[in-house]
Amino acid sequence: MEGRIHSVESLGTVDGPGLRYIIFTQGCLLRCLYCHNPDTWSLTDAPRKVSAEELVEEIVPYRPYFSTSGGGVTVSGGEPLLQMPFLEQLFKQLKAEDIHTCIDTSAGCVNETPTFLEHLDNLLQYTDLMLLDIKHIDNEKHLALTGKPNNHILRFAQMLSERKQPVWIRHVLVPGYTDDEADLIRLGQFISTLDNVERFEILPYHQLGVHKYEALGQSYPLEGVEEPSEVDVARAYELVNFQGATPLTIQ
Repeated sequence: MEGRIHSVESLGTVDGPGLRYIIFTQGCLLRCLYCHNPDTWSLTDAPRKVSAEELVEEIVPYRPYFSTSGGGVTVSGGEPLLQMPFLEQLFKQLKAEDIHTCIDTSAGCVNETPTFLEHLDNLLQYTDLMLLDIKHIDNEKHLALTGKPNNHILRFAQMLSERKQPVWIRHVLVPGYTDDEADLIRLGQFISTLDNVERFEILPYHQLGVHKYEALGQSYPLEGVEEPSEVDVARAYELVNFQGATPLTIQ
């Protein structure tokens, strides 16, 4: 079995604890207006196809960095959960090497079919941490922002809570789109119903992916939208009012 991989980052610092080897998978069902990786959307065009064994061989030399920093491997996207059977193989082998495993997901592809749930339960056996991106708490606004509703995503968050899977919840703060006061309060209320959330993080919107739209010959959907200020981010944290561990601000 081979995974469809877009790219890798050898020593990332923002997608989970410690220094991390980050694998960006190919394929995503969401079309977030602020996406900075539109080149990962295609479900078929993968820059690289690789086996779990090949990736583990590439990753193991970084284990000293993981050990000293409390890091490990994060699989991001695109959407990693589109390739769960492959992730099962990869994470099983990583855990055999005593390497911390993490999935960064927006859960846009989740469902509650027996097949999906079976793969999910198998995968969670080898998953130390899940980073769950909740794009918007309001269903209609989520649909306008990503092209998909959010009902199944919020239910997935509840499923992870029921399974006692450690989770960090993350929310991209986009001025004029995801920073409404009432919505942020509702987001915090929802998170408070979950008993597995170790951290809540605000990810300030940025424009670092604009050049990719230009390269793909596409217009950037959020042209003219400014990045949030430190004051905006602090206000969002206050409105969400997460009562768990100390939140982290991603720089």
